[in-house]
Amino acid sequence: MPPNENICGVLLAGGQSRRMGGGDKCLAELGGKTLLQLCVDVAAPQVSQLVLNTNSDPGQFVPYGLPIVRDVVGGFAGPLAGVLTGLETAATYHGDITHVVSLATDAPFLPLDLVMRLCNAVADGAEIAQARSNGRRHPVFAIWPVALAPALRRALVDDGLRKIDDFTSAYKCAIVDFEGRPDPFTNVNTPDDFAQAEAVITG
Repeated sequence: MPPNENICGVLLAGGQSRRMGGGDKCLAELGGKTLLQLCVDVAAPQVSQLVLNTNSDPGQFVPYGLPIVRDVVGGFAGPLAGVLTGLETAATYHGDITHVVSLATDAPFLPLDLVMRLCNAVADGAEIAQARSNGRRHPVFAIWPVALAPALRRALVDDGLRKIDDFTSAYKCAIVDFEGRPDPFTNVNTPDDFAQAEAVITG
């Protein structure tokens, strides 16, 4: 498994945030920073490239200074569409990138060693590796080889597959356990979730 200079991070912000009433949830603020900025702060030092996958107006993301990529398949096909977008972007524009790490942008407490530990799982022989905390898997937080792009495109476009687990079941997928309080993969989906996360951040 290559070191982190061969890793591209893709921040998945392509969802429709229905439980928050629509809009771009990642631009909501916690403790004076947007959810997106909190994710960038943690992810950027762990990878060599970082891109933002969103289907919204790209103008509102310009201040973050990230390359912005829309889903390469239409119809809001879910997180796998964002993963495929990251894989194909890396294959097309970053020939030195061998793996992509996918991250949701609604998790404000991500581990500082997330990428390193996912990389270690691949180095130990896994094809894909996912995070888990408190007994719950988090398939969106995972590492994927760029070489899987053609197979994932076929699964999405030809087979209509949408669930991450349905795709990864065909591969050797490792599970990497993380601990911490709050749960490092706490995601904020509702106003109550935001209030609880705000209380943690502000102490």
